[in-house]
Amino acid sequence: MAEHAEHAEHTAQPSTHPAYPVGLRLAGRRVVVLGGGQVAQRRLPALIAAGADITLISPSATPSVDVMAETGEITWIKRRYEEGDLADAWYVLVATTDAATNAAASAEAERTKTWCVRSDDAEAATAWTPATGRSEGVTVAVLTGHDPRRSAAVRDAIVEGLRDGSIAAPQHRARTPFVALVGGGPGDPDLITVRGRRLLTEADVVIADRLGPRDLLDELPPHVEVIDAAKIPYGRFMAQEAINNALIEHAKAGKSVVRLKGGDPFVFGRGMEEAQALAAEGIACTVVPGISSSISVPGAAGIPVTHRGVAHEFTVVSGHVAPEDPRSLVDWAALAKLTGTLVILMGVDKIGKIAEALIAHGKAPETPLALVQEGTTAAQRRVDATLATVAETVRTQEVRPPAVIVIGEVVTEGPDRLVS
Repeated sequence: MAEHAEHAEHTAQPSTHPAYPVGLRLAGRRVVVLGGGQVAQRRLPALIAAGADITLISPSATPSVDVMAETGEITWIKRRYEEGDLADAWYVLVATTDAATNAAASAEAERTKTWCVRSDDAEAATAWTPATGRSEGVTVAVLTGHDPRRSAAVRDAIVEGLRDGSIAAPQHRARTPFVALVGGGPGDPDLITVRGRRLLTEADVVIADRLGPRDLLDELPPHVEVIDAAKIPYGRFMAQEAINNALIEHAKAGKSVVRLKGGDPFVFGRGMEEAQALAAEGIACTVVPGISSSISVPGAAGIPVTHRGVAHEFTVVSGHVAPEDPRSLVDWAALAKLTGTLVILMGVDKIGKIAEALIAHGKAPETPLALVQEGTTAAQRRVDATLATVAETVRTQEVRPPAVIVIGEVVTEGPDRLVS
């Protein structure tokens, strides 16, 4: 460990010197935490992630801290602090609600030359906890003296900049090419996952679906090749085969490739077909889940797919083929008997036939229904109907894909307006 302050009385006076930033490698090393309250609850996960050998000393703890002890992530000694508890510790977090206990533990840490953080009195501590954040292997730690809110704000700005590419921090070591199947979410570019957005900023080639968050493509650097999946020449191949071949071709050329899809890659996104095609060529890929439109679009329109006392389940169905079509794999008779919510994707042009099938199998014609077009985007609109009226409503209201269809009593439960 680095040297500590020479005398305990020095820590009691505000220091005119800045803190010396350092990263502690605590894996396998003893760390003592005093107090099991909210401070410990916030700090313990990072210490656990660092691999520290953590002993918590406290007569009580929050339920979350209790779970950490039950799962073996920390050792909990259920009593108050006693002199000698800090023996052999490399790092101490003092976070009890008793000022005398905190002072006594801090004094012991000073005598044993153990770095000590105090939640109640930063000036009496020998170490401060910075506001930290992480992005792709980079840890950002910010200290601004006695203004923790500013520290957090600066940290958030830096981490967000690294994640969305607005802060340029190129890697200077050789980067391994990759293929990633990225779910872009329901349409709003802000709803892509942090990991998905980061991978986009690292891509050499992006093969994008029409329903992916198109606004993100405008933010890519000029050198990135953006390929519209709908415009890939098919030739003797079917559309999906041509997309698979494009993924394979660019991956074998040593490019970092992102397949940007709307929603989630594995929810009617043919993501597994692409993963299988890549695997057959010996090419590994990463799957980045996305926010599925089956849940997010109804939510954005004020419709909960489940609601206490109304719906205890929801079922997501593809409506791209009509119920009487021999290619259909959906048991519409069984769906008509369910009491929960039915969410239909890709079903706008087939909704008349779908409604007829549900009614024929016993679903009440007056069952409420909502169509949410262009969900989560600036063009979002919601059109309400019933099973009996939906076919005519779609025609007269000129509802067009993409639209998510929600069937069930939950349609009537949402507030009149949600703030986006």
